[in-house]
Amino acid sequence: MNKSLIIAITCVFLSVGCNQQSQKIDAIDDKTPIVTITGERIENKTYRALPLPLDRGRFFAGSGVCSVCHTRLTDQNGVDVSIDNDWRGSMMANSARDPYWQASVRNETILFEKYSDFIVDKCATCHMPMAQFTLSKIEERNSQVFENGFTNIENPYHNLAMDGVSCTLCHQIETDESEEFNNFNGRFSINTRLQEGERINYGQFFIADDQSMIMQQASGFIPRMGKHTVQSEFCASCHILYTPTIDDHNEIVGEFPEQMVYFEWKSSDYYKDRTCQSCHMPLAQGGVVLSVTGGEEREPFFIHSFSGGNIQGLEIMATYGNEIGTTASSQDFQTALEKALIQLKEQTGNVILRKMESEKGWLNINVQIENFAGHKLPTSFPSRRVWLHLWILDGQGELIFESGKLNPDGSIEGNDNDINPDEYEPHYQVINTPLQVQIYETILVDTNNKITTSLLRTKDYIKDNRLLPRGFDKTIVHKDIAVHGEALNDKNFTGGGDQIEYRINIEEAMPPFVVHVELLYQSIGYRWAMNLRENSADEIDRFVQYYIKLNHLPVIISQDQIEISQ
Repeated sequence: MNKSLIIAITCVFLSVGCNQQSQKIDAIDDKTPIVTITGERIENKTYRALPLPLDRGRFFAGSGVCSVCHTRLTDQNGVDVSIDNDWRGSMMANSARDPYWQASVRNETILFEKYSDFIVDKCATCHMPMAQFTLSKIEERNSQVFENGFTNIENPYHNLAMDGVSCTLCHQIETDESEEFNNFNGRFSINTRLQEGERINYGQFFIADDQSMIMQQASGFIPRMGKHTVQSEFCASCHILYTPTIDDHNEIVGEFPEQMVYFEWKSSDYYKDRTCQSCHMPLAQGGVVLSVTGGEEREPFFIHSFSGGNIQGLEIMATYGNEIGTTASSQDFQTALEKALIQLKEQTGNVILRKMESEKGWLNINVQIENFAGHKLPTSFPSRRVWLHLWILDGQGELIFESGKLNPDGSIEGNDNDINPDEYEPHYQVINTPLQVQIYETILVDTNNKITTSLLRTKDYIKDNRLLPRGFDKTIVHKDIAVHGEALNDKNFTGGGDQIEYRINIEEAMPPFVVHVELLYQSIGYRWAMNLRENSADEIDRFVQYYIKLNHLPVIISQDQIEISQ
């Protein structure tokens, strides 16, 4: 194809794409209520999306450069699977704007001022990767996030930083040909020798020369087939994270395995036939034409929704995105919330009331919990928790027992750690009082074995009874993904789930009894939010206010009920 013709075609498509983006910005009426399956989870606030950035740097381009062509995509059923629409409402796109992340980073810099530059630069590696990488390679210095740093609109790297985990970051990551993949802790490999206009973008498909030339002219990037983009190792770069351990003398004395998602997956049965992408980037129905510039239909096409477990993060973005300044609209976040909730409710876990026995004034209830995820449940950042809410009604409909009730402020009734930051709820094999709650979570301790929610104070886990994936053998796995606490000696706590017994005194109650159970989930546990109040800064104060105003409705992953006549 003649080069001048390609340029002309490219300009036409760029014009169409830019008009499309402008239409998207103006498409939402501020007075239009949003009604979705999320119900009362968030306030009904509406706002428009800001434009995606069109910045071009030495190594990267803003997502707006890519969205011009990779929009208005549909599957064989006519469902919109546009890359820009799905991505912009995800927490990947908003990794830099996430108020909880900003508050947590600021809090660590206050606690450890000596290491402030290191902390900010390390955290920016995966949350503001394009700006951090560019600054480190061109100016050979650490990143700054606050004050005059990346969050400041006057900073020259601001737009690239706030574009989060964006297109030209992920699609430039090189494959690691070594026998033992070791790109962890944000050590992803990007070719810095290639010049602007000749940089490579990897994808899973071969792209014909005519389409390749159009993409190069339009974006400055050349598409190349790279099957590594659909392998779990691709995600492990940022989802395996070790953080340094700092003692009372402000010295680094070790490291802590803060996030081990990839290793958890590799120790499960899912390692044999499922990847991270297969769950978090679901397949479109049939083939999809990848660009508005044309080309053949490609299959399988991974939808760029990146649905995960950060529900409260999405709720905050959906409610306060207008003042946070997002490039996603309230509707984009509503859609992302709906997809995340569907995944949590349909693909994550199950709870079953199995054996029931009533004898001599006691009701014995056996509860089975199943983990369908390909990693621990919950996984990733240690603020997340899953727990059992079980309650019993007697023949008059009166409540005679309840364990695991969520309070309006987001705390769990009876949970020792929510009541007192220096205590925690152990793993149970038998529960017989309302003050005992089965919570699947991590509890961290510092070098003095004192409970903490500061990552850099953390030396180890004193409790890790997160539900194990199928095939995970807790007796042989590496120490970095080990089970900690009483769950290690619980024979019913195995790969694939757990079983627990409730033994309830019903001597003075009248049958029939109706037993209800729910498997509930939070992405930001109460203690993790409340401990931030120990320090004050704009980012911390803002997040705490957002958190307090949340409705704090838990996600019901699964539920069951049964009636016992006697």
